[in-house]
Amino acid sequence: MRLRSIVVLLALFATACGGGGTESSDPAAAQAVTVDTRFGPVTVERPPTRVVALGWSDAEAALALGVQPVGVSDWLAFGGKGVGPWAEGLFTTAPTLLGTTEVDYEAVAALKPDLILNTRSDNDEKKHETLSKIAPTIGAPKDVIPYGTTWRQQVEMVAKALGKVDEGNKIISDLDAKFAANKKFEGRTAVVGAYFDGKFGAYVSGDSRADFMKAIGFGVKKEVEDLAAGTFYVDISTERLDLLRADLTAVFPIGGDASALTGNQLLKQAAGDGLVVMEDKTLVNAFSSGSSLGTAYALDHAVPLFASTLKMG
Repeated sequence: MRLRSIVVLLALFATACGGGGTESSDPAAAQAVTVDTRFGPVTVERPPTRVVALGWSDAEAALALGVQPVGVSDWLAFGGKGVGPWAEGLFTTAPTLLGTTEVDYEAVAALKPDLILNTRSDNDEKKHETLSKIAPTIGAPKDVIPYGTTWRQQVEMVAKALGKVDEGNKIISDLDAKFAANKKFEGRTAVVGAYFDGKFGAYVSGDSRADFMKAIGFGVKKEVEDLAAGTFYVDISTERLDLLRADLTAVFPIGGDASALTGNQLLKQAAGDGLVVMEDKTLVNAFSSGSSLGTAYALDHAVPLFASTLKMG
């Protein structure tokens, strides 16, 4: 990526991005808000009209608040509009799909954004600095691991940046109530595992999937948590599949279908009767989205699946 190209694009789009050097008498300027991030405070001078959503599920957070991003990073490879089926109906115009781990800065700048959302990402400071030269960029909150921004933090930050704090509070209140109504698994432990490229792993506290399980009452497995070192996921060797064993072991494939799990005798022996292989890709994606919209969908569909596995009637 050539910095000169970015500079040229920024010059072309300066007007669209609101780049003026003098104070404005525009009443909209009075609506300026400041959002605290791990990279310092970010000021959004006026309600944005062209939002680019780069962070994991940032697009769904904006959609839930009534704002349609013009550009979206498709982290879960949905295709189409780059968001889950529980959210895509909120788009009236399809957004431009952008890359995920590798940011195409020229493509972002070409969309003429007046706000960039990157609240759940790898927390790379150089990326943040480059994006901030294009438009005000909302990074992760302070003191979170990479990709560790919670759905609540995401809603709070995005809502403030969009000037929709009341709407954000309503989303949080509604989802809190939904979690409370589904807190049915106290006194039981759970491990959430994944299978990718022939290898197993498990999610730990700080990841949206592990935190989802805690929010519906499950306890964590300390032996798995102890393997984490500032990450949201830990590798589990075939020899230590016993680490996945808990009252409930929810496992899903990343890429491919679930046949490698449903027929895996080592996994079945290690996990025992509490094993549930999550085969529904839509449910897995909702469970993995970490967005308020996806989480609500997951509560409706995962909780009955878990209760059935545990024979809770």
